[in-house]
Amino acid sequence: MLGCEGGAGLRRWLTLVTGLLECLCFAGAVFGWASLVFVLKTEGYFSYLCVNIPGVNGMQFLDCSGQDEQFSLIFTIASFMTNFLLLPNGFLFDRFGIMAVRLLGISLYTTGALLVAFSSSALSSLLFPALSFIAVGGILFLVTNMQIGNLFGSARSTVITLYNGAFDSSSALFLIIKLLFEVGISLRASFLFLAACGIIHLARTFLLLPRTHIPYPLPEGYTYGDTPTGKNISPTPSLRATPTGKNTSPTPSLRCFLSKFFLWHLVWLSVMQLRHYLFIGTLNPMLQRLTQGEPSLVSTYTNAFAVTQLCGVLSAPWNGLIMDRHKGKPRTPGVSEKEADLRASVLSLTLTALQCVLFSICASTPFLPLQYLTFILQVLNRSFLYGGHAAFISIVFPPCHFGKLYGMAMALSSVVSLLQYPCFILVKGVLGGDPLYVNIALTLLSMLAFIHPLCVYLHCRGLAARRGKPKDSPSS
Repeated sequence: MLGCEGGAGLRRWLTLVTGLLECLCFAGAVFGWASLVFVLKTEGYFSYLCVNIPGVNGMQFLDCSGQDEQFSLIFTIASFMTNFLLLPNGFLFDRFGIMAVRLLGISLYTTGALLVAFSSSALSSLLFPALSFIAVGGILFLVTNMQIGNLFGSARSTVITLYNGAFDSSSALFLIIKLLFEVGISLRASFLFLAACGIIHLARTFLLLPRTHIPYPLPEGYTYGDTPTGKNISPTPSLRATPTGKNTSPTPSLRCFLSKFFLWHLVWLSVMQLRHYLFIGTLNPMLQRLTQGEPSLVSTYTNAFAVTQLCGVLSAPWNGLIMDRHKGKPRTPGVSEKEADLRASVLSLTLTALQCVLFSICASTPFLPLQYLTFILQVLNRSFLYGGHAAFISIVFPPCHFGKLYGMAMALSSVVSLLQYPCFILVKGVLGGDPLYVNIALTLLSMLAFIHPLCVYLHCRGLAARRGKPKDSPSS
């Protein structure tokens, strides 16, 4: 028996570590787009859109704004598809579980890598489906791996945020491809290798992960890894037992969608995500403007941005520790675990909103050396944002609706993120390449994110006030 428990414990930790490596090395690669754009420009992708424009004294200069627009559009579509398709994929995850969603994700990721590998300057349009497939496949790796947090009850939020931090850090993958390209490794060879890694993802799917779901909270006597098929893991139940022993249905998913917590959480996520997507999608043109087009400086700052992304896996768990800081401590009489989790989330939600405003202010300042601080704040805020999003959904709503609610929030926020492309066109056209006014508007918009933690705080204070009223009070 002890041997079985030891084997299950080893498998649990092996699943945690390999899932972390999978998210760190593959899942969020698309968000390192600025590094890949540098390589693609060198290879001449969409170079036919660059035109010579007459300048002063009869001199001409090369205008590549059309090329930049195509790269911005590719990222806009890929980032939109990443989140929008999480809605149907969330339903698929709740219905069929981990294995079905992972097989879909592996297929998409491998196909996307192959499309990039066999693209060329003459076949630049292949980048549109390729980046979308890589983006959607990568986010499915993250969604399925977050289930592993259910195995670590008191550290559940910490594990979830750790995986989200690894997802953010994986954007450095395109930096590695850029550095390999600079020493002679072709773009095709790098992406063929990524496609071949699908074998590793498949092996992990069949050997380590369950077929359906990992329940939360874990039932008494539950042992992870009794069978490789996951038959010991029951799907998330549709009925939950109450303290009186009666079974009641969980909150309907529609009621969850229309709750004030979900709606304000959606605003919180959407405004900050838009700020990040516009920054990532326009980073290369911004650096071109601030460096006056000096290639070596653009490369240096692009590398610096990509290197800071590696810190996501280090900064994200701090958010989880903030949310889990009350676990293991005695609760005030009458305070439920959910209420305690909600109280702990207020600080996390507030810090995330504050980080975004500071990041936006730095990004809006046209001073090149300050962008190093911008990069640091960006990766810190992004790791807090997505880890906090997943953890908050898991805290507030029934586990049986996690996939649907997580997917719905990401899908609706992706519709808002489509505004990044009109913003890019506005800057390039009407504003003559100067993004100052758009940046100021986005900074002000980001301040809407403070409403969400305020709403949660007032709710918790209301619960405490009602608990303090005499039992014979008419309003109790």
